[in-house]
Amino acid sequence: MTRRFDAIVVGCGIAGAATAFFLARRGMAIAVYDRDGPASGGTGLSAAIVRQHYSTPLMARMAKAAVDIFRDAASILGRDAGYRRVGYVFLTPPDALDATRRVLAMQQELGIASELIGPDDLVSRLPWLDPDGVAAAAFEPDGGFADPETATTAFLEAAREKGAVAYFKTPVRGLMRRGDRITGILTDEGEVIAGIVVNAAGPWAAPLAASAGLPLTMRAVREQDTVWEARPDRPLPATSVSNAVDAIYVRPLGNRRFIVGRGFPKAYADVDPYNYKRTADPEFIADVQQRLTTRMPGFEGARLIHSYAALYDVTADWYQYVGPREGIAGYADFNGGSGHGFKVAPAIAQELAGWLAEGTVADDFRRLSHDRVARNELFVQSYGGNRG
Repeated sequence: MTRRFDAIVVGCGIAGAATAFFLARRGMAIAVYDRDGPASGGTGLSAAIVRQHYSTPLMARMAKAAVDIFRDAASILGRDAGYRRVGYVFLTPPDALDATRRVLAMQQELGIASELIGPDDLVSRLPWLDPDGVAAAAFEPDGGFADPETATTAFLEAAREKGAVAYFKTPVRGLMRRGDRITGILTDEGEVIAGIVVNAAGPWAAPLAASAGLPLTMRAVREQDTVWEARPDRPLPATSVSNAVDAIYVRPLGNRRFIVGRGFPKAYADVDPYNYKRTADPEFIADVQQRLTTRMPGFEGARLIHSYAALYDVTADWYQYVGPREGIAGYADFNGGSGHGFKVAPAIAQELAGWLAEGTVADDFRRLSHDRVARNELFVQSYGGNRG
């Protein structure tokens, strides 16, 4: 017997799980499909830094709304989503100081708590920092991090409590299309019919869209990370840190352990998302270690615990593709996190659900549709953010 749902979400990372919840909360019959399991792709390997430091009002607004959702997860989802409010610091180089001031002014207009730590206060406020070459630091008390697997599972279980069903170890082989409408998906067990299919497959979203003749302008790139354990009794950051001076990011794990990766600018290597090297390169590890210990001397002598490589799904302008498209019914995108998708995913999912279920959407949010590529209306990435 052919299965039927109001909506099918393909992919159970944070984007897919949150979308399933916000759709199911509206009383829709929802199915989630994943080729593996919850948070088994890029989400599970995300540094999961929570910040609101974005250069455009749209993304700052999404980030603020996501912080609210993470903070209130116990009441919204009925469970903890792994959010830890330890603060967030953005280290600013001299040539980006004016841009950072503009970002903070915009944040404050949106009601985001943020402040600029000037050069005279860097050492007293950030005792773990070598301030040489740092013009200032932006600080957000509501920043921090979340546990990516805990967050994804929290949204998934809350969706299930609203009636959603999940099919894991069940690859979606393609989209079913009839004329100008997507009618469902094709799995090894047969066809599944849906009123709408949300493509939240991350780095695997482009092949899925192509199965129905839909272009998806996106790259799959390999992203490396490291985990270090610092020696005892050293000054170490308690916050998440985006270091735009040395192009690295640092996220505390507890017990003197930290995730450390490279931030923008850096080289991006396109890979086959089905076949790529999953261990970090020795040259990358050495480079990260040098950048880390130069800026944060407390990491001198730190022990490498783990290193790995994951995938970024990178769009044409580093902003997510979200929402329906012109000329094709029954389909919506939610992909292209571009390395910063985790922190805003819950808020984007909430607005996407309203767009799909009620047809209501804010004008700035509508711009996220993949239609912007054909119209050549791409977002312009301003300096002052960190894509890591």
